[in-house]
Amino acid sequence: MDFIFIEDMRVEAHVGIYPRERAAPQSLEIGLTFGVPDEAARDDDIAKTIDYAAVIDRIRRELASRHFNLLETLGEYVIALMLDEFGAPWVKISIAKVGIAKGVRRVGVQIERSRT
Repeated sequence: MDFIFIEDMRVEAHVGIYPRERAAPQSLEIGLTFGVPDEAARDDDIAKTIDYAAVIDRIRRELASRHFNLLETLGEYVIALMLDEFGAPWVKISIAKVGIAKGVRRVGVQIERSRT
């Protein structure tokens, strides 16, 4: 299986349980790796792979229009998009809040799922 990765994607999202987190969007860093069919590279055909530009656009649009209490829920939502709508056989995501706690650069989650 081949993989596509997207690293350090910055997004603004409504996520959190505290009043300050509900009042305004927060900066998140997202890392995403997902499996793609081997034949895409063999055939040099974009139609046989997953268009990373479409993935980035879709994630940005979805996160701009929703609120999630937990990063875990946000991660599961993105993974479901990748598995169900984009047809990825395997997905790993890391999501981090940036500068959320004093003396801590990032706080986040990592989730990995596959179709099987």
